[in-house]
Amino acid sequence: GGWHRGGGKYGLAGLSVKLGFEGQVEILLANPDRDTGLEKQKVAAARFLFTGMEGDCHGGLTRKSDSRMLKQYKRNTEVRNSRQVSILSAEELAEAAERMGIPAVKPEWVGANMVLRGIPDLTLLPPSTRLQFPSGAMLVVDAENHPCRYPADIIARHHPEQKKGFVSAAMHKRGVVGWVEAEGEIRTGDRVTIWIPPQRIYPHA
Repeated sequence: GGWHRGGGKYGLAGLSVKLGFEGQVEILLANPDRDTGLEKQKVAAARFLFTGMEGDCHGGLTRKSDSRMLKQYKRNTEVRNSRQVSILSAEELAEAAERMGIPAVKPEWVGANMVLRGIPDLTLLPPSTRLQFPSGAMLVVDAENHPCRYPADIIARHHPEQKKGFVSAAMHKRGVVGWVEAEGEIRTGDRVTIWIPPQRIYPHA
């Protein structure tokens, strides 16, 4: 049983390499109802379950496909939810704000669930990177979260002159989305261990 010939017996998790530095949880945010138009609110701690972050509207084992998936599915097709959690970098948010010429891009403006500090180029973490927390909770990176008009519109409420600036300023700095592989509580101030999977470039793309 298990994976063989290049995959290793235990798959990507078993082959992952622990990075020599850690990150830290700076902010946690949740919003139970996306239809209210309210920004996410900061919380000191939250349980992360197989369905996602407890108390947040992006939870669920499945979700409806959206405009990002129109090449593969008709809109609103039921699909596995690999976007349970939105994870951003404090340093990258500051860089985006500097590019835009505003004091800050607040994480609640851009739909973040978690802001981490101390992970260089967090948005470039490859798919299947694992983020491990002291409670045993483990989040798996699915993909980069590209900047879009929705957070740009929210930022424009606070900085009208920046109606379109966010999309270009936050390119490759919007963080990543992921899903919960192991349940546990995550608290502000927790250290984060990063496990990077083997890196390969598919030569036929």
